[in-house]
Amino acid sequence: MKRLTTLALIAGLCTVVGLFLSSGVEDVAAAVVSAGWGALFVVVARAFAVAWAGLGWFAIFPAAGRPSLGTCVNLRFVREGINTLLPVAQVGGDLIAARLLVKRGLTGALSGASMLVDLMTQAVTQFLFTVAGLAALVWLVGDGPVVRTVAGGLAIAAPALAAFFIIQRRGGHRLIQGLVNRFAGGREWRALGAIDALYAELRRLYAAPLRVGNGVLIHSVGWLIGTLEVYVALRCMGYSVTFTEALIIESLAQAVRGAAFAIPGALGAQEGGLIALCAIFGIPMEAALALSLVKRLADLLVGVPGLILWHVAEGRPELKEPEAAPAAPIDLSARLGAVLQPPVIHPAYAYVSIPADSDLGDLKKCA
Repeated sequence: MKRLTTLALIAGLCTVVGLFLSSGVEDVAAAVVSAGWGALFVVVARAFAVAWAGLGWFAIFPAAGRPSLGTCVNLRFVREGINTLLPVAQVGGDLIAARLLVKRGLTGALSGASMLVDLMTQAVTQFLFTVAGLAALVWLVGDGPVVRTVAGGLAIAAPALAAFFIIQRRGGHRLIQGLVNRFAGGREWRALGAIDALYAELRRLYAAPLRVGNGVLIHSVGWLIGTLEVYVALRCMGYSVTFTEALIIESLAQAVRGAAFAIPGALGAQEGGLIALCAIFGIPMEAALALSLVKRLADLLVGVPGLILWHVAEGRPELKEPEAAPAAPIDLSARLGAVLQPPVIHPAYAYVSIPADSDLGDLKKCA
């Protein structure tokens, strides 16, 4: 797995370098500079989107025993930093965040189940976001190679998404354990708790459709924040795109990133996808690459603080249940004294005290 990730990273870097050289580094740099304040807006919007996604994660927890909103937001930045900046698959940060929840005092089963449900809500909303972008593209430009390619990808993604949901609901213990062990190793999996406990928590979370629905709604709004990134950045570069066109570019570009999950940071895939999508609306190659650079700048400026938060979280002591107070030392002399004392007998069974000068004549007669 590590070798494939390394090869994918090298291929992505080579693709990016080739695209920039063919487009002209100076032209791309000029397009980035022309973005001006739009680049700053993209960074701020990305930070808000990550925090908003933390709210979506927080919403699926039951009220009793859930982490604070601040904890979910902080760990969402950790997830973002790991998934976008480190050479791991795009679920590595999610597993680490679940393990960090255990350090905050949550059970491993609830932490792992919440991560799986949150990933499910994100996947569903991204699928719907891509469908909306594809429908808008067909409405604006009709059929074409991009439409057919995206439609084919959705045809593959739909059963995969359904299978992911069924596995969480119906069993699939061995399959999920194998996948998590493959991506995270034994130590991280043990932190998530036993499989049976994990599935019990999954059933509990899915048994509250209102909370899951809130998570879906929140993540749906989060995808629209990415649309604002594209809209503002291209507008600042001087291209009069509409919000619908920006939605098409962002939704289908995110679909490309999702399909290229095995490539760290989707290097090369994001750039190629943006070039193809922007070309539909007459936006030149250098502007598409500049848009990709602005997005990667946001990845960097939002992801680095997430990595710092990860470092801080790993250094925090793990919260555990309070231990029972140590037993008081045993006083052996007191115990021995109690044993050597004459037995205390209830008055009803006590010996009768007989005075020394008592007349025992009657008793002797009885004897």
